[in-house]
Amino acid sequence: MSRYFALLPAAGVGARMGAEHPKQYLAIHGQPMIWHAIRAFERHAKIDRIFVVIAAQDGWWDSYDWSAFRKLTLFRCGGATRAESVLNGLRAAAALLDADDWMLVHDAARPCLSQKLLDKLLTELAADAVGGILAAPVADTLKRATDAGRIAETVPRAGLWGAQTPQMFRHALLQRALENVAVEVTDEASAIEALGFSPKLVESDLTNLKVTYPRDLDVAAWLLG
Repeated sequence: MSRYFALLPAAGVGARMGAEHPKQYLAIHGQPMIWHAIRAFERHAKIDRIFVVIAAQDGWWDSYDWSAFRKLTLFRCGGATRAESVLNGLRAAAALLDADDWMLVHDAARPCLSQKLLDKLLTELAADAVGGILAAPVADTLKRATDAGRIAETVPRAGLWGAQTPQMFRHALLQRALENVAVEVTDEASAIEALGFSPKLVESDLTNLKVTYPRDLDVAAWLLG
């Protein structure tokens, strides 16, 4: 039987937060944000191990207590981009995984992943030939902006989804996709698509928030509270 592993790339600096240190270490209820993201996988019985990928020069990780996490493995091999960090993590973990094991790649800045959504993802993709992602149908009317900050056009929202994480694919397929992608991708599904596959959309909701701007931190704290 295929096993389930989580991988959290956490080598970024989170420039849009305007903080003095990477946003994954911003505090929520007394713990760094990434602590809450890790905990979602630590609590789930089907997750075998959690890999966190940080930059080699990361000077913050060792300042925190991670002893609550028995499934945690740290790799100091983060790259310049998300895709590079994920690929480096997949390579570092390769000796521990089989080709058909599932890898769930999750944003370190999504601290509010619920057990219900994680269960739903695992259940709906367990027998899927490709894998897929959590995503939410776009509800807002979408506008394309001009360089001057005015509306250029209204974009039809029918069929549009906002990609979230975890993004869940077989270890070997995901590694091959990231090794062969010719352009920079911002999520794992894009690399899988570039190989000609169509990942499945597993419907999520907006509680699976990604903390991007300072105001998002308050929302995440409220959701976790």
